[in-house]
Amino acid sequence: MSKPPSIRLDRLLANLGYGSRREVQAMAKRGRVRLDGEPIADIEARVTADAAFATRLTINGEPLDPLPGVVLMMNKPLGVTCSQREAGPLVYNLLPERWRFRDPAISSVGRLDKETSGLLLLTDDGDFLHKVISPRRHVAKRYVATLDRPLRGDEAAIFASGALMLEGEDKPLLPAALEALAPREAALTIMEGRYHQVRRMFAAVGNHVTALRRASMGGLQLPDDLAPGDYRPLDEAGRAAVLGD
Repeated sequence: MSKPPSIRLDRLLANLGYGSRREVQAMAKRGRVRLDGEPIADIEARVTADAAFATRLTINGEPLDPLPGVVLMMNKPLGVTCSQREAGPLVYNLLPERWRFRDPAISSVGRLDKETSGLLLLTDDGDFLHKVISPRRHVAKRYVATLDRPLRGDEAAIFASGALMLEGEDKPLLPAALEALAPREAALTIMEGRYHQVRRMFAAVGNHVTALRRASMGGLQLPDDLAPGDYRPLDEAGRAAVLGD
C-alpha cells in the first residue's frame, strides 16, 4: 500500500473546495479550522492526508469532507442528468456546492440518462473510474425495467444469443441475461454500456421501456436504505465488489 501523501493544509482545503488558499488562511485566523478541537496554529503546515487525520479535523464545526480518492454511491432520482451538456438539473447539484470546486473534480462513473434512476457512482479517482468503464473488464450492470407491453417469452433467448444488433450499429451486443419479474417487468443484466442500451434492446424486440432503474454494478447492490437523491462514500469492500476483486 502506498504511503498517504503529504500536503500543505491550506492547499488541501483549497483543493477540497473550501475556498482559495487566502480564504482558507482567513478561516484559520478566525478559528474555524480545528484539529482535535483546537484552532490550527499553522495553516501552512504539511500534513499527512489520510483517513486518521481527516477524522481529527473540523471546518466550521463540521467534519472534513471526504479526501481525494473518494467514491460515492448515489441513488440517482429521476429528472437529473449526469452530463453537463444536457439541459436541466445535474446530479452534481445534489452534492454540497463547494464540491464543484474540488480538484481533482468529481465525475460520474458512466452515465444514467435523465429518465433512469438508481445506482450511480461518482468519483475523483481516475484509476477506479477507468477500471469500471473499461470494455475489457465487462462490469455487469443490472437494470429493472417496466415495460409498455407484456413480455413475449422469447426475449431471454434473443438477448443471450450474442447476435442481437441494435439499430444503426454494425457490431452485435454481448450476451445479456433477462429475468422476467412480472408480465410487464424484467431484470436485465448487461456487460456493456452502449448509448441507451437497455431501452434500445427492448425496442429491438418490439417493446417500450416506461421506467428504468439500475439496481447493481458488479457485486454492489443499491441499498434499500439509500433514498433517491441521497449518497454515501463507498468503502474499500464496496469498491472491490464493483470490480469483482
